[in-house]
Amino acid sequence: MSALQAQMPAVKHAAVNGLDMAYYEAGPREGVPIVLCHGFPELAFSWRHQIKALADAGRWVIAPDQRGYGLTSGPQAVADYDMEHLTGDLVGLLDHLGAEKAVFCGHDWGGIVVWQMPLMHRDRVAGVIGLNTPFLPRSPVDPIVIFRARFGPDMYIVWFQTPGDADAVLGADVEKTMRFFMRKPAALTAATQPPPEGGSTFAFKDLLARWDPTDQGSQLLSAEELAVFVESFRRTGFTGGINWYRNFTRNWERSEGLPTRIDGLPCLMITAENDAVLTPAMAEGMPGMIGDLEMHMIHGSGHWTQQEKPQEVNRLILDWMDRRFPR
Repeated sequence: MSALQAQMPAVKHAAVNGLDMAYYEAGPREGVPIVLCHGFPELAFSWRHQIKALADAGRWVIAPDQRGYGLTSGPQAVADYDMEHLTGDLVGLLDHLGAEKAVFCGHDWGGIVVWQMPLMHRDRVAGVIGLNTPFLPRSPVDPIVIFRARFGPDMYIVWFQTPGDADAVLGADVEKTMRFFMRKPAALTAATQPPPEGGSTFAFKDLLARWDPTDQGSQLLSAEELAVFVESFRRTGFTGGINWYRNFTRNWERSEGLPTRIDGLPCLMITAENDAVLTPAMAEGMPGMIGDLEMHMIHGSGHWTQQEKPQEVNRLILDWMDRRFPR
């Protein structure tokens, strides 16, 4: 039995927003559901520890493989991965399940999407939980221009804009790629820094090429857990996930005029002390933009918080849900 079969509910499929969407559902179909949205390069499997804990506590929990990931289909057109589609997928999933509203919980890219839900689909949102990913104001300039100016052309988000290149590099040795990303905090923090001889910060292409894959001590996942990610991305490739990044400019252009605050909705922000990509400092301005916000930090955690510190994450989510959405 694979780790996926052992640690996840049986996969379900739904025709959602033009996709064949795979999702995992647990707990009783009552009360406000919580929808768990993963990041890059991840899967619904990233939420395995939360799915069980939430369901055991009597919560209705749903975790999709998102557009272009895992067992969910991935369109060819880059524009089909813009924010309108990504948020529309979640609305469609609620429609399929017969749920009027949900609490949306997102990590990494999933966090970007869930913070857009109350701005784009307010009537379907009961609350929002951001894990590592903060709610940020719309920048006055295209984010890709900012990333290029601040970090250089080799910064991974800038690099991802080039058609085909990152897809091929990350897909050349999927096991090495996944082991490079899925590392403990100290190792991943080191990977974000430029080399001593100079170069770009967050230059994952160069860092991946130089990384020694025999380094076992930094690994976050068990061999069985890693195999779930490796087998999935060997089958799908990385293009679907990278296409989310290729819509930064389009999303920025199309977000003009959206609300800049979130009021009247309970929100929870959980930062991770040692996340080098989504630092706790990035969330410091959130109290000025969200009327009903609770914030917590998980000490000792790096980027992959729900997998690194599952008990701490589960405790914070369940406590908040019990207070804000009592059964």
